[in-house]
Amino acid sequence: MNRRRLIAVARGDEAPDLVITGAKVFSSFTREWLDETVTIAEGRIAGFGEPGTTGGEERIDATGKYLVPGFIDAHVHIESSKLMVDEFARVLLMHGTTSIVCDPHEIANVLGTDGIHWLLDVCEGLPLDVWVMASSCVPASSFESPRRPFTTGDLESILNRRHALGIAEMMNFPGVVSGAEGELDKLAISRATHVDGHAPGLIGHALDAYIAAGIRSDHEATTYEEALEKRRKGMWVLLREASNARNLLDLLPLVKEFGPENSAFCTDDREPDFLYREGSINQMCRASVAAGLPPEDALLMATLNAARYHGLKDAGVIGPGYMADLVLLGDLEEFRPERVWKEGRLVVDAGVTTGVEDRDVPLWVRRSVRNAPVAAADLAIPCAPGEIRVIEIIAGQLLSNEVHVEALIEDGTAIADPSRDLAKIAVIERHHATGRIGNGFVTGFGLQRGAFASTVAHDAHNIVVVGVSDDDMAACVARLEELGGGIVAVSDGEVLEELPLPVAGLLADLPVAEVVERVDRLHEHLSQMGVDSPSPFMTLSFLALSVIPSLKITDQGLIDVDRFEIVPLEVKAR
Repeated sequence: MNRRRLIAVARGDEAPDLVITGAKVFSSFTREWLDETVTIAEGRIAGFGEPGTTGGEERIDATGKYLVPGFIDAHVHIESSKLMVDEFARVLLMHGTTSIVCDPHEIANVLGTDGIHWLLDVCEGLPLDVWVMASSCVPASSFESPRRPFTTGDLESILNRRHALGIAEMMNFPGVVSGAEGELDKLAISRATHVDGHAPGLIGHALDAYIAAGIRSDHEATTYEEALEKRRKGMWVLLREASNARNLLDLLPLVKEFGPENSAFCTDDREPDFLYREGSINQMCRASVAAGLPPEDALLMATLNAARYHGLKDAGVIGPGYMADLVLLGDLEEFRPERVWKEGRLVVDAGVTTGVEDRDVPLWVRRSVRNAPVAAADLAIPCAPGEIRVIEIIAGQLLSNEVHVEALIEDGTAIADPSRDLAKIAVIERHHATGRIGNGFVTGFGLQRGAFASTVAHDAHNIVVVGVSDDDMAACVARLEELGGGIVAVSDGEVLEELPLPVAGLLADLPVAEVVERVDRLHEHLSQMGVDSPSPFMTLSFLALSVIPSLKITDQGLIDVDRFEIVPLEVKAR
């Protein structure tokens, strides 16, 4: 940036690069709509009013439109989109998001710090600001098996990056609350500007201890009461609307009653179909306004508040010297961008994104699936008659319940029982071919035949498979190994549909429209197999996350998250 020229344009002594006239311009600091002309130079806002000097500048007549700052996602995992970063950027820009703060702990669990540095390298030069928080929990807990655990040195190497900010979500909240030395070491890293939280259901003295550790935000609140306590005690509440954690409408009353301060929007984990069709942060603005929130409050949480929390001093505002990240809206109801500028350059026009170059993927990033072969016999679960622990899915949430169900026994093993919506679930270690498998049962999918599986399994991303047939479950695992990662549905030994995810077993190297088409077909097949979950693959992936209550499963077995221990399948067994 030529700061001298920017100042000269602001004074009126030199011509700007771009002039936008006629729009109602959102003032983030006063929540007003200004009838102002906006001048832009050197990728920044130069000022308001007609330029003092003209000559060669581009002029845009935006009469009747609304000009707002580019949207900022306060917490997102790029990998959950299942899109390579270039395609991810195209989709986000199309929906008006010009900056994100990401936690790349998905690829970190698969490829270590090398994976994070590769991801950040390929994000360089994109017309999307990708800010990074250093992944604090790789693995999320000792009950998970990643490629390798992170050290404080790993975190420090990430914080040396140009776009690094602080420490990402501290998911091991029991460790923080108990004062575990390893967790406190992470919190003491000097380069970190701030620390994000992850504390589902944490309240009372335990919450006090968590906040006292220096953690300043949380995106896991699912109820008004939980979010209110966290905000009262000084935390930023990041309202989340993910594919299978839709908490926005439950938490909006907090904003309506106490205002938008110390609140921001985040998408966390969005599947490609949701992202492509409905949008990103703009969808949260749309839903919030439809629920009665003033559009000005929604825009603050979508722009300035996210920038303020993360210390992004040049973003979230249309004002002299701020980044010219701009979104032109036709109305304040749908929040569908007509044009988007990134640093003063037009990157979206009439819904079409331009100026994003394709990125290459090296072989070492593609070759990440290394599981030992799995036969149907490896999925058999020896069990005596009696009650067993079963993971119960809670629709629209990452939380799950533990329920006790009478086991269906055949030849000394517990088997699936579709008549009671009782399916088998297994997590297979896929980084070091150890052959380790955690077996259990799940209810809530509605699966009546076949099996489906994925190499996306938060956060260690081992293979997770659900089925009512051991043979079909084993066939799913074999196909995923052949694909080098992905999602697959199998019935009667036949692969019905699949989505290859060859990039670290997490990302596709296909255009978003094709990815969405394949996801749609997978959903159709699963529906025919009896599955009635609205987001079955995202739901499946989070059943393997050992830090969200109450009962989860990893390659090490069933995890009682409330007690933070491995528990046996059989209720009476000890």
